[in-house]
Amino acid sequence: MSARLRAVVLAWSALAAIALMAGPAFAQATAPKDAALAQGDTMVLAQGGETIRGTLRDGEGEPVPDVAISVATADGAEVGETTTDGEGSWEVELPEPGDYVVTLDEATLPDGVDLRDADRNPLEVSVRSGQNRTLIFALGEGAATGRFTAALLTQTVSGLRFGLIIAITAIGLSLIFGTTGLVNFAHGELVALGAVIAWFLNAPSTAGGVGLTLIVAGIIATALSAGAGGAIELGLWRPLRRRRTGLIQMLVISIGLALLLRNALQVWFGGSSRPYYDYTIQQAWTLGPIRLTPRDLTVMLLATLALVGVATMLQRTRIGKAMRAVSDNRDLAESSGIDVQKVILIIWVIGGGLAGFGGVLYGVVENVSYLMGFRLLLLMFAGVILGGLGTAYGAMFGSIVVGLITELSTLWFSTELKYVWALGVLILILLVRPQGLLGRAERIG
Repeated sequence: MSARLRAVVLAWSALAAIALMAGPAFAQATAPKDAALAQGDTMVLAQGGETIRGTLRDGEGEPVPDVAISVATADGAEVGETTTDGEGSWEVELPEPGDYVVTLDEATLPDGVDLRDADRNPLEVSVRSGQNRTLIFALGEGAATGRFTAALLTQTVSGLRFGLIIAITAIGLSLIFGTTGLVNFAHGELVALGAVIAWFLNAPSTAGGVGLTLIVAGIIATALSAGAGGAIELGLWRPLRRRRTGLIQMLVISIGLALLLRNALQVWFGGSSRPYYDYTIQQAWTLGPIRLTPRDLTVMLLATLALVGVATMLQRTRIGKAMRAVSDNRDLAESSGIDVQKVILIIWVIGGGLAGFGGVLYGVVENVSYLMGFRLLLLMFAGVILGGLGTAYGAMFGSIVVGLITELSTLWFSTELKYVWALGVLILILLVRPQGLLGRAERIG
């Protein structure tokens, strides 16, 4: 069996192992009663608050104001009541995560406007910690179609944002595999490391932090993550390669390293999730049917700039061309005078920096947690394998596809199952194109 085929087998083993470790989370997933009418986005509110909100529009797409909506717990205890504003929007703050029943008072609907499906009132919805859940009450003929289009556009933007974050973190994982053949399970911990460092630098002194702005904290955290990647290469992986340690043994070592780093982060940061102290409360911009905060738009722009920068570096610079040469054929690159060990070290530094930067951006969108890198690792592997093993461009493209599938699946299925559909599409595509979307077929034997 060739080294490349052996590495592919190891990659699939990695996916299987992560799926087994993530299994309990999937086993707890249950589809909501009104999945088609109660969809949730991924916005996290300040200080982990939870809300239920929505917008009422009639069959012509016009907002419906002054409609009463009430929210109660599953056992009937009233939580809050509100009315839609001039734009048809409403929102109710929740005391804690849990199951809630949302009821629209049909008597307050204006003349000529009725519920499209009266059986879907009230709606039952489950809200997770820090989640802002959006509900849909279909009004009049054609309202459901217009609302679905708006939800489709919103989830597409959310999926693109999530895919860009996955792409940033997955580039280093792909380049490391392409140059060394290593399936690095500890890469997710570099993501969490960058987010945790940024949190401590951003938190005020009263919370045990330094009190820097998030921009400065993010830059420092990215640099320290890059240094951590280089230190791991010099202190662990290079000596193991010199001893001719096999890929299977190195894979097991990477799992041990991941557990060590994850538990160290837990001791340092704690087991709870926390938001950054900057940009926690922002007014969303309404761009047609899409609602987007300046924070989310900034995350998407920074992620895009980072990906364009990496692509430009790989295509236009000497070190980028050397990286591609080592990834394509390590022995030929070394015989051509390229310092392979230096290139691998630079890849580890860049990969660590990108992982830390992606962790900072992910912490802006979601709360910071010591487990955030581990939860993202499965999707990183999926993006890398879907795009094509060992190619940076494949990792970018595959990760964006995974992000879109993950978020768009919530339009029809429970949000708890969204990762399952991303992996299902991965399997289907690999059955047709085993080398991935942008990978090259290789002859074995």
